[in-house]
Amino acid sequence: MMYGRYGQDQLNLFLLGLSLLVWVAGAVVKVSLAARILSAAGYVFLILVFYRMFSRNYPRRRSENDRFLAITNPVISRFRRMHAKTRDRDHRYFRCPGCGQLLRVPRGKGRISIYCRCCGSTFQKKT
Repeated sequence: MMYGRYGQDQLNLFLLGLSLLVWVAGAVVKVSLAARILSAAGYVFLILVFYRMFSRNYPRRRSENDRFLAITNPVISRFRRMHAKTRDRDHRYFRCPGCGQLLRVPRGKGRISIYCRCCGSTFQKKT
């Protein structure tokens, strides 16, 4: 059935989650007009998901997904880096004053000299 169709991608998953979120918000809202509007918006997002999924226009759908990823990847990668920093108890992270590269050094070594492999500069920090 899906042969020759575009299928699922990250933008479709986001739109599907957005439609579910809008439907839940519509169920929580007590004002009937606002609930109807939110319910209709949820259906619009769901129809858009199915339209993109069953589309045969691969280049167009791929470019839409690429634009979506270009917008969301900096935000997602920042949250992933923050999560990795909080999990890592054995290292400290510093920015190189010369080039801005993120450097990881062992924690608890006192005052150490840190060498940046990217630009070659050396600076001192307390770990």
